[in-house]
Amino acid sequence: MMKITVVCVGRLKEAYWREACAEYEKRLSRFCKLELKELPERASLREEAADILKKLQGYVLVLAVEGREMSSEEFAFSLKKLQDEGRELTLVVGSSCGLDGAVKDAADGLVSFSKMTFPHQMFRVVLLEQLYRAFMINSGAEYHK
Repeated sequence: MMKITVVCVGRLKEAYWREACAEYEKRLSRFCKLELKELPERASLREEAADILKKLQGYVLVLAVEGREMSSEEFAFSLKKLQDEGRELTLVVGSSCGLDGAVKDAADGLVSFSKMTFPHQMFRVVLLEQLYRAFMINSGAEYHK
């Protein structure tokens, strides 16, 4: 079973975000071993970067607005390729202030879900949904329309 680690800066403060994430964590449990690592927001991006860099393992994708945009199908294909290779995946979501360049430089790739900016708490839910969607696409299920 594929191991996926999501490294996030900041905590989910509202119950509705925590509940949405919990739902997708439950759904994802049949496809992967998911681990969420919440890191505290710090006074500077450089301090956050030091914390993040310690958590990186396997293939690292950083979610960044300047990253490569891809469709859900392309994301699913990328995930399947890593899974077939037996690789671990770490996804990094920064705080509302973004990410230090050192984190981006340490990544194997940068991915953008949109040219739009999302609240980082909402984005965590979007990321988990897209992971679930990718596994559903790869399994041939009808979830993705």
